[in-house]
Amino acid sequence: MFDAQKVKDGCVNWIRDFFEENGKGCNAVVGISGGKDSSIVAALCVEALGKDRVIGVLMPNGEQSDIDMAKLLVSHLGIKHYIVNIKDAYDGVVNSLPFELSQQSRENLAPRIRMATLYAVSQSHNGRVANTCNLSEDWVGYATRYGDSVGDFSPCSNITVAEMKQIGRLLNLPDVLIDKVPSDGLCGKTDEDKLGFLYEELDRYIRTGEIDNPVSKERIDRLHRINQFKLELMPAFEPEI
Repeated sequence: MFDAQKVKDGCVNWIRDFFEENGKGCNAVVGISGGKDSSIVAALCVEALGKDRVIGVLMPNGEQSDIDMAKLLVSHLGIKHYIVNIKDAYDGVVNSLPFELSQQSRENLAPRIRMATLYAVSQSHNGRVANTCNLSEDWVGYATRYGDSVGDFSPCSNITVAEMKQIGRLLNLPDVLIDKVPSDGLCGKTDEDKLGFLYEELDRYIRTGEIDNPVSKERIDRLHRINQFKLELMPAFEPEI
């Protein structure tokens, strides 16, 4: 049985310990998308460090249809925030390349520019960048390598989507942020449409090994297998010296 209160309190203490050991007095810098994961990570950081040590960064690529959700979050938490529109940087890269980007490259470029932006903010504000991924997404590789898959500390990468929602309610976040249909904001589809199975199926499979739909099982297993490299350190040659 998942004890949301115990896990939430443990995560808050873990964040405090991380900053005590890896950046005493530093600020947590969180990319705010308007979805549940970044909302929950930001709220955990506020509880751990206080709102004066958490900086939210909103990074639309031109127009963002759900930017109001991101603004709601920073207002609800009362944290300092910046809005950095990455459209010029995104268009600059796309228009400078001497070839047509593949669709996947186009979708992954924005998260990588956002991560570069987060580190620019972080280094200028004595910060540490929060990774906002959860276990369910990481399990099937649903994150952009060197984009939203990285950061300096990761509070929720061992917590499933269903468990995240429970923690979000304990943090007294607005329901609209917790229950918002998850979407990467890149291709116009929901996460579940793009993945081809429900998070409910995935979470149950991760925690119990049980799954009823063999098609979903096959797809989850395949995605987990081919995306394992995203969770590992970059391979490095070790010469015999």
